[in-house]
Amino acid sequence: MRHIFLAVIFILTLISVSGCDISGPERQRWNLAPNGATTFSLSRDGRFALFYSAQQGIVLWDLQQNKKLANLGSQDPHHTTVTNSDISDNHRYAITATAQNFAIWDLAWGQAQGLWSISDSMIRDATIANDGKQVLLALSNGKALYVDLGNGRRLEFLAHREKVNSVAISPNGHYALSGGDDKSAFLWDTQSGQILYQFEHPMRVNQVSLHRDGQLAMTADSGNDTFIWDLTNGHKQAALNIRLRQQNFSSARFSDDGLQLVTGTPSRRVELWSTVTGERQGYWQAATQENERPGSAVVYDVAITPQGDVRSGSSAGIAQDWHRPE
Repeated sequence: MRHIFLAVIFILTLISVSGCDISGPERQRWNLAPNGATTFSLSRDGRFALFYSAQQGIVLWDLQQNKKLANLGSQDPHHTTVTNSDISDNHRYAITATAQNFAIWDLAWGQAQGLWSISDSMIRDATIANDGKQVLLALSNGKALYVDLGNGRRLEFLAHREKVNSVAISPNGHYALSGGDDKSAFLWDTQSGQILYQFEHPMRVNQVSLHRDGQLAMTADSGNDTFIWDLTNGHKQAALNIRLRQQNFSSARFSDDGLQLVTGTPSRRVELWSTVTGERQGYWQAATQENERPGSAVVYDVAITPQGDVRSGSSAGIAQDWHRPE
């Protein structure tokens, strides 16, 4: 009886630690890709979703109207799996990428603008500016590649010494943030290639994010260090108070006012943070596919809606919306 009692206490303790701090009920759910997605991007306001699945190809969805806007099909003639995507800050354009090529889409017309190939490396991340012409790629050969598709200009940023894992670009395309296995993140000028700030970490940097007005940056490593940087002076503004021993981020986005940061992980966690104090303000768990055991989901993207709710899209092919705490 004593062993049974101790086992019950242990289970209740686990529940109290892991489950009772969920911050609020699910507000809405969209099951968009029943067999899962290999990439899933949300617009800044969380209204539009762009995802890829082997069964449906690339699909654009209006979550507000709960309506499919476009079947964009395959990215290339070989039906290669799309592994990265991003919607521009103004919601007009998107980039999708496989390991070897990338495509630009005009979302207003539901049409491809072109397909470009990378021959000497693998694409690990991709992002696009508001004009639909300036793109930034994270490459496995240690380069961050900026391309202006309007005039054909290319800039290879060579400051990283190992593979680049994550990139972010400002809405106007003038500034880039890149992080890599060399334990460094760099903020740099895409016109000159000049380094504006270098942010160092104790472990490899696997996620970066820029606030849309260029005042803040987030860099996160594969350990427990995630920092908010004030880009007006390059100083650290806050460090996130992460409770787990080791936590990787698979997605991150600042709120429009810059006061909050929402993050997603490869292990279903969706969290809301104060960028001023670094304290966590909300926590939710993304859903998994039905009948999947054990259940898992990578949170590919996160957003905050104009109503202040937190929204996520995951590898389960599911978008979710939660009320955030008052």
